[in-house]
Amino acid sequence: MIRGTKIEHKWTIIVLLAVLLFSLGGPQSSVSAAPSTAASDVTIVLNGKEVRLDDPVRIQDNRMYVPAGRIAAQLGASVSWNSDNEELTIESALKDTIVFGNGVPVVYFNDVRYRMDALPFTEGGRLYVPVRTLAEVLHAQLQYNTDSSVVSIASVDPAVITDTYTIEQAAKDNTISKAALLNRNGLNSKSKINEGTKLRVVRPAFMDQPAASYTKADLILLAKITTVEAGYESYEGQLAVANVILNRVKSGRFPNSIHDVIYSGRQFPPAHDGTLDKVEPKESALRAAKDALNGKNNVEDAVYFFNPDVTSGPFWSSLDVVVSIGHHSFAK
Repeated sequence: MIRGTKIEHKWTIIVLLAVLLFSLGGPQSSVSAAPSTAASDVTIVLNGKEVRLDDPVRIQDNRMYVPAGRIAAQLGASVSWNSDNEELTIESALKDTIVFGNGVPVVYFNDVRYRMDALPFTEGGRLYVPVRTLAEVLHAQLQYNTDSSVVSIASVDPAVITDTYTIEQAAKDNTISKAALLNRNGLNSKSKINEGTKLRVVRPAFMDQPAASYTKADLILLAKITTVEAGYESYEGQLAVANVILNRVKSGRFPNSIHDVIYSGRQFPPAHDGTLDKVEPKESALRAAKDALNGKNNVEDAVYFFNPDVTSGPFWSSLDVVVSIGHHSFAK
């Protein structure tokens, strides 16, 4: 591995120390998409063996990110990338299934949705995920050595229950509560645990943050209105329209459901003339609606959108435009 200058080395150590303190401080309350910087002086060790990555470790908001697919594959996982939806699916060596989306704060973990406190992002054609989160979903322990700029990720074997080694002992040995250990393995207090049962003992921190639920009907309706209003726009424009609907649901100034936001008032004529009921949602709109429902928001606080070339008047000119995407202005 090529080393940098002494000044660069000191900078990396400072950053790694900040990352360590940040990571140990518990979940944060918000997500962000600040620019990332490469940390080329960091050494990655997987199960005791130093690995060379074609893509550098990156730092964003004092967190260390790694190319998730590359690391996961070297820890025995199978990896697939959906370029249309920008989703990375990982099936770990222990058969956990994880789905990360670009810029999406919600992760699918064994088909259950949880909210992360940091956003995955793409750089150089790779999806980057916080190294601690990735280690946890791959059932591994993470260690930093700030003196040598080394990050070690070591796979953890499941605990095997026997007549002499109980779940209580497994919980104690792995510093996890019995309830949390059961939860990690999809079990509850009434579950029968037979001898030979292998229990996963590394529990991702995000499992304490379940994501708000939505229905398939919500998804389809949101995708339909997005198709009608912005089907000709880019993905970013469609995502913004979907988020205007969801921002209204959350605002307190509008109805508190997706259906009622769309079918009340006069901003969405297709909802009242039968057009909306007949439309087939586009795949891009379905993706935009799903991402919006999973918390990806590119028009924070905007509760209106309009085409300034065809819509004008005192009301529209009085609004504070947050951003313009394609043919639409998004305002609050």
